[in-house]
Amino acid sequence: MAIYRLLSVIALVFVAAGALPRNVRAQAPVADVVTQAFFDGIINQAAADCAGKNFYTRQAFLDAVNSYSDFGRFGTADDSKREIAAFFAHVTHETGHFCYIEEINKATYCDPNYTNYPCNPDKQYYGRGGPLQLTWNYNYGAAGNSIGFDGLNSPESVASDPVLAFKTALWFWITNVRPVISQGFGATIRAINGAVECDGKQPALVQARINYYTDYCTQLGVDPGTNLSC
Repeated sequence: MAIYRLLSVIALVFVAAGALPRNVRAQAPVADVVTQAFFDGIINQAAADCAGKNFYTRQAFLDAVNSYSDFGRFGTADDSKREIAAFFAHVTHETGHFCYIEEINKATYCDPNYTNYPCNPDKQYYGRGGPLQLTWNYNYGAAGNSIGFDGLNSPESVASDPVLAFKTALWFWITNVRPVISQGFGATIRAINGAVECDGKQPALVQARINYYTDYCTQLGVDPGTNLSC
């Protein structure tokens, strides 16, 4: 008990002295930022007959966040809100306001060059389940290894478990998008679908993502920053 008190005193001294970053202490819990009203404002725009209306929930998202404690804890409090706004902007775009659980134009998406993630010939690795629409055998394999499910032999499980679906989205985000987020929202577009949309290929799609992002930044009371396009 004495040691615990001593450590507590030392921690308080470090905070008072400014040795601990004040911007991190100012961050709000993700649940306080992603309120039920914020989540409902997205999913309520999906049509009543959308499969995702009975699949995606705020609670499933928060349960998934418990496995990714770094999400929404980036830089300053405003940086964290921008990250959350960016994540949900892409989620909104990819799923049509949480309407779709699976990709509309399905294909096998097997790249045999990734021999460490061999494709099951009876399975397809099209976008499904995860709000960022996990695609390709190498993503299913790597996500499965990280999260703890058989992504190569049971990719359909992502579309049947909403918590797992959000975990795959957060895994992809932390692995592929978080490293570039400090470069602006445009860099996150490039990380997610740059080969298809950026550099003038699909300007309308890029602008749609930007519009969602700036809208969510407004809702969260934060400036969207610079370098929004790609």
